[in-house]
Amino acid sequence: MEEMNNHHHYHQLPGNNNEEIEGPSSQKHNQNKVHLNKYAFAGAILASTNSILLGYDIGVMSGAVIFIKEDLNITSLQVEILVGCLNVCSLIGSLASGKFSDLIGRRYTIMIAAATFLIGALLMGLAPSFSFLMFGRVIAGIGVGFSLMISPVYVAELSPDLTRGFLTSLPEIFITIGILLGYISNYALSNLPININWRIMLGLASIPSIFVAIGVLAMPESPRWLIMKGKFDEAKQVLIRTSENKGEAELRLSEISQAASNFNKNLNKGVWKELLIAPTRPVLKILVAAIGVNFFMQASGNDAVIYYSPEVFKEAGIQGEKQLFGVTIIMGIAKTFFVFVSALVLDKFGRRPMLLLGSSGMAVSLFGLGLGCTLLQNSNEKPIWAIALCVVAVCANVSFFSIGLGPITWVYSSEIFPMRLRAQGSSLAISVNRLISGIVSMSFLSISEEITFGGMFFVLGGVMVVATIFFYNFLPETKGKSLEEIQTLFEDETN
Repeated sequence: MEEMNNHHHYHQLPGNNNEEIEGPSSQKHNQNKVHLNKYAFAGAILASTNSILLGYDIGVMSGAVIFIKEDLNITSLQVEILVGCLNVCSLIGSLASGKFSDLIGRRYTIMIAAATFLIGALLMGLAPSFSFLMFGRVIAGIGVGFSLMISPVYVAELSPDLTRGFLTSLPEIFITIGILLGYISNYALSNLPININWRIMLGLASIPSIFVAIGVLAMPESPRWLIMKGKFDEAKQVLIRTSENKGEAELRLSEISQAASNFNKNLNKGVWKELLIAPTRPVLKILVAAIGVNFFMQASGNDAVIYYSPEVFKEAGIQGEKQLFGVTIIMGIAKTFFVFVSALVLDKFGRRPMLLLGSSGMAVSLFGLGLGCTLLQNSNEKPIWAIALCVVAVCANVSFFSIGLGPITWVYSSEIFPMRLRAQGSSLAISVNRLISGIVSMSFLSISEEITFGGMFFVLGGVMVVATIFFYNFLPETKGKSLEEIQTLFEDETN
């Protein structure tokens, strides 16, 4: 990582030594072999590590809550509030992070995210009572909100066009790895005394946040943020490092500078006014696409299925804590495998095909899960094939989520906004994501008690059918285009 700090040895770009600079389209078609830029990759890895924190919390809480309920003697309603409040409070972080990251830069916003989560994790691990535990969750939630918005935006702004899909999928890969680590932590610590195990499970989340806060020091700042602040030399140095050649760096610099001059022209309009009060038709279409994909990501019930998977499996007839946690580890492995597959092929096949495959696959899996749960509920002997159907359907559901909505929501909502609206537009879309996630995870058990788990999964399957239709009609393909070109994609469609 030391070379990341090595700002003194950058080459200067030639002024214009009659070097032919290719246009965007010719350049893209000439590069048959796409190289992964190591410097951009290292920056993306460091920024995305923050996302392990959210994943770990989702995974570990699914098991920890069983012990918290017993140890602190709390009701099912308190369990829902405890689980869901992290998502609702992350709304505060994601709304604030847009403004913060425009003011102090993307790097330091990542540092704030890590530090806030660190404090929250320590408070949860040391909690003597339910109210203290809730306070820790609120603080951790604000950190999660910061992290969810800033990591994909930073990575999208740093990445070369042809590998942006893969690099911007990294936050979702890290969320998924975090979920798996949470499941493993449940399994490994479940035999400890009940007043200790859940505290260690939750407190362990503080470890990655220390590494993130230190890692930020080695990261370059986003070149687009530097140009917005008029720091052209620094931006030029980062672009040389993250481009294939000097020609490409020069091209990216001129595209971003052009977009930045539009940004400065529009400064007096005010970002929120342009987003919400008087949006142009292209901005409105971008908002509908970004908010829509974030809404359906959480309305799919994916977070709730993961948070409450032990409850679902218990209902399906799988008994014993070790067995329950063992099944959730299988689910975590399936999820992790498919998010890697998706990230690797996202820049080849494009956003749309992967999203449509993922959401239609989720619809089928959720209907299968609804059927399995309904059969089990109405039979006394709990047939093995119906239990197997439930386990396979849950694993298929989270796998299809990892193929489509999981990674592509972050990729899409961080790349489609124009530069002047990117930070605050993304923060608005991700706030919708957090709000829906909170509503779903805080009501999942209550609604399931009223209409059964089977009924709940049939409803979620219906939601995914609507989502598939929405994606088909409102989300244009963005693969291989520069962030500046994507903006014109929405303009072209309206003309």
